[in-house]
Amino acid sequence: MTSDAPRTAPGSLYLVATPIGNLGDISARAAQTLRDVDFIAAEDTRVTRKLLEHLNIKKPLVSYYEHNRRESGEKIKDRILSGENCALVTDAGVPGISDPGEDLVRLCFETDIAMTIIPGPCAAVSALSLSGLPSGRFTFEGFLSTSRKSRFTHLDELKTEKRTMVFYEAPHKLQRTLADMLTAFGDRRVSISREMTKIYEQTIRCSISEAISHFEQTPPRGEFVLVIEGAPDAPTPAKDISEAIATANAHINNGMSTKDAIKKAAEEAAIPKNTLYNAMMKTDK
Repeated sequence: MTSDAPRTAPGSLYLVATPIGNLGDISARAAQTLRDVDFIAAEDTRVTRKLLEHLNIKKPLVSYYEHNRRESGEKIKDRILSGENCALVTDAGVPGISDPGEDLVRLCFETDIAMTIIPGPCAAVSALSLSGLPSGRFTFEGFLSTSRKSRFTHLDELKTEKRTMVFYEAPHKLQRTLADMLTAFGDRRVSISREMTKIYEQTIRCSISEAISHFEQTPPRGEFVLVIEGAPDAPTPAKDISEAIATANAHINNGMSTKDAIKKAAEEAAIPKNTLYNAMMKTDK
């Protein structure tokens, strides 16, 4: 990847996922990429330096974080266009996810700079896997705003979200976030993971109110990932059920099989066929 020969072609940006806690989770490909690039853009150079020391890698580091992303991003872009290869890393996990790396990716995309992802650990997906909540469909919501008004606007928009929701949160804001979620969502199931892959890794699965009680007794420590149950299905009005039952019985009286009658009546009423079936079984008793 590197060479001492003069360069005329643009270099590339490598998005390198790094461990979320346990340094042993660094992949061989990620380590080799960090060895091969010309320089590394890091969210916190102190954190990345520890990783490089663990890997016995010496490489120039440049700072790229929230408050210098515009100025630093332009400099990084110019170095890549001059032929250098850059690895972008965040403090932990996949760069560009809930961190300023997304701006550098956008800048390189707009400049037609080649980019490659070196995948690896991700706190959001890891916590979702541990949660026991539905994972077939989920939404990642990142960090809530520190502004109370913005927080409630965000949470209010998610009241009817049926997919499992994943949030990041810092320990000093955890209690307030749980209280706000209880107000917005009601007492839903939640899985809360902290210090994943580290010595004191812990995941608790309970209701939001139980989580609040737990952390009143046990002060929050470490970085947290909250996995929240999605909104329940709205109950079907009794009037709709009774009308659907009457429609299904009419189809049956006209010679349709019970199975097909229930399916057709459920589709016509826009209700789940299992809901209609169960209601008809109760009516027959």
